[in-house]
Amino acid sequence: MQLVRQKEKFATKRRGTVCAVLAVLMAGAAASGCAAGEDGRAGGPREPVAGRPGAAAQKDAAAAEARRLKREQAARVAAARKWGLAKMPLAAPAPPAVKPRITTREGFEVEGGETLPPVFTTVPTKERIVFLTMDDGAEKDPELLRMMTELKIPYSAFLSDYVVSDDYGYFKDMQARGVTLNNHTLNHRYLPGLSKEEQRREICGEQDKLEKYFGKRPTLFRPPYGNYNGDTLRVARSCGIKAVPLWAAEAFPDHMEWREWDQDLHPGDIILTHFRGEEDWEGSMADMIRRVMKTVTDKGYAVARLEDYV
Repeated sequence: MQLVRQKEKFATKRRGTVCAVLAVLMAGAAASGCAAGEDGRAGGPREPVAGRPGAAAQKDAAAAEARRLKREQAARVAAARKWGLAKMPLAAPAPPAVKPRITTREGFEVEGGETLPPVFTTVPTKERIVFLTMDDGAEKDPELLRMMTELKIPYSAFLSDYVVSDDYGYFKDMQARGVTLNNHTLNHRYLPGLSKEEQRREICGEQDKLEKYFGKRPTLFRPPYGNYNGDTLRVARSCGIKAVPLWAAEAFPDHMEWREWDQDLHPGDIILTHFRGEEDWEGSMADMIRRVMKTVTDKGYAVARLEDYV
């Protein structure tokens, strides 16, 4: 019995020694593996090197992206030439991750307006960008849709139903091309001269029309002629309006008009123009775009999308 116990003791000790040696070897292998990295080379994981599948894929992706950018640039140059622009429009930077805080411009306040939609002419930004907006909807020029799409110039529309209702399809096409359709009242009336209920019919009634025909109630509203009072803003807020962008400059086919004393553009300025044709001014809508884009580009600005900032 004593001998058996000694043998068992010896066997147990031997197994313990073997296990300890194996543990040390396994620990060393693990440490070696950690030091070498997943690819088995010292210093940890590395980027794929030339000749390996990962590097080839990255190189192919970079080349494809370069080709895409080159094609886009060539298309923009060709579009600018096609539409008679002296210079190719500058590309706007990516929109901000967080929209800037918009407040009412000094001198544009109404009594008790702290909680009402802000009224402004310029978006607070340091980027050299401006915003192009078009009012009413009287002229429905198919050339405008093609021109703006091919040039990739963003713009926002502020519609009045009394001139839009004869061709909702034109503006549905515009919406499908990425243009936001906003509120400019039903009948383009001088709002401060109306009662609160009359203003409600004009503003909220247009909200209903836009929702019915275009599937969405806008959050931006521009009062006709830029005129409003406290009732205007309270009514607008009650039917979903969040902001009231006016304008810092106005574009025509043959000239620009300015709100500011220096008669110049500034970062974040809103530019107003109208859906008008040769019956109303000296030129077409394409002529107007050529004029405004010459001014904007010559001054080193790009046109950005208003709804990305407001």
